[in-house]
Amino acid sequence: MKGKTTRAGSRARAKGKTDFGRLREMRDEDIDDSDIPKLDKSFWKTAKLTMPEPKDRLTIRVDHDVVEWLKKKGSGYQTRINAILRSYMKAQSDEGADSRT
Repeated sequence: MKGKTTRAGSRARAKGKTDFGRLREMRDEDIDDSDIPKLDKSFWKTAKLTMPEPKDRLTIRVDHDVVEWLKKKGSGYQTRINAILRSYMKAQSDEGADSRT
């Protein structure tokens, strides 16, 4: 993919977030990874592969101001919508579990 610019990369550069051109030109030796802990064999003995749950595609109508607020927080607003709904779902499930005991 070297030399190609993706749409996401173009948008990020336009917003001034990441200099992908500079990153593409960097050599592995130029990257400072000193703050990343080394993983030894003991880590991999207990590591578990977790696959993400599949998502359903749907169309919903959301108030304009709500969408704008979510988008102002940066990219990934749909992921944030999912996280908000999951948090609400969990809170409601926990409430129901408490009232049944």
